[in-house]
Amino acid sequence: MSRMSRGQRLGMALSAVALIIALTLIWLQRLNEDGYETPSGGPITLASTQGEFSLSDLEDDQVAVLAFGYTHCPDVCPLSLSVMRQTLARLDESERKRVVPVMISVDPERDDIERLKEYMGFFGSDFIGATGNQEQLEDIAERYGVFWRKVDAGDSAMGYTVDHSASLFIIDNEGDILKQVVYSPVPQALTSALEQVFSES
Repeated sequence: MSRMSRGQRLGMALSAVALIIALTLIWLQRLNEDGYETPSGGPITLASTQGEFSLSDLEDDQVAVLAFGYTHCPDVCPLSLSVMRQTLARLDESERKRVVPVMISVDPERDDIERLKEYMGFFGSDFIGATGNQEQLEDIAERYGVFWRKVDAGDSAMGYTVDHSASLFIIDNEGDILKQVVYSPVPQALTSALEQVFSES
């Protein structure tokens, strides 16, 4: 009897462990790269290089590919925008018309509209640079699970750099996040995510 009892107890303990592992895996799947739950997204309306930019102005079949960054970024931002450009080049013409590439600057102190126009022009005439005041940016960042912080650059002429989240977001005109694409210096992940979004719409 005691051997049976020990076996039953062991079985129940293993079942409990298996349940905990399953629940943990489900929870982990809901986390994004920064360790927080999938962000809620929502509306965005900001001053931009093409006048006021608002997600609500997108056509029903269009999506925005959204990056957060800044024009003095030495590596991640130009690579992310290059990935957007390469991805657009891989799409056929009808698909390209459905994609609006956007970068929201998290460095409003240096990135005014004129500076953004100059910078975004390096990537293509369809690229939109947008920014806002600190309150607007903090609101959007909270809803999109984006984080950034100034880092003193010491004696550098730049004065400071900005550490920031590097994911790309594919968003519809209601601000729903259709896909969150983890940073990559190559276009395959973004291309695949867009193709999946298009196949489901």
